[in-house]
Amino acid sequence: MSTPARPPLNALRKRLERSRAQRQGRGHDGFLRETFVLPRSDARKKAREWFDRWPKQAYWTEIESWFERPGDVIEFTIRRLPAAD
Repeated sequence: MSTPARPPLNALRKRLERSRAQRQGRGHDGFLRETFVLPRSDARKKAREWFDRWPKQAYWTEIESWFERPGDVIEFTIRRLPAAD
């Protein structure tokens, strides 16, 4: 009896690379994302911190999505480019 041929691993390799990139905060679109769940005043401070550190004009920083949670808590995702090139 002969041993069956190994299946091609390219599809598995691509899926692993995509998964690892997303876990590092990078989607396939090149943006870095971070999600926060903070009281409203702290959420504003955190967003201001991001915009001060990574200006919108250079890094395309923006609040991608936000939700009001009970108790005046804001959940938001902010994204930016990894470099200002």
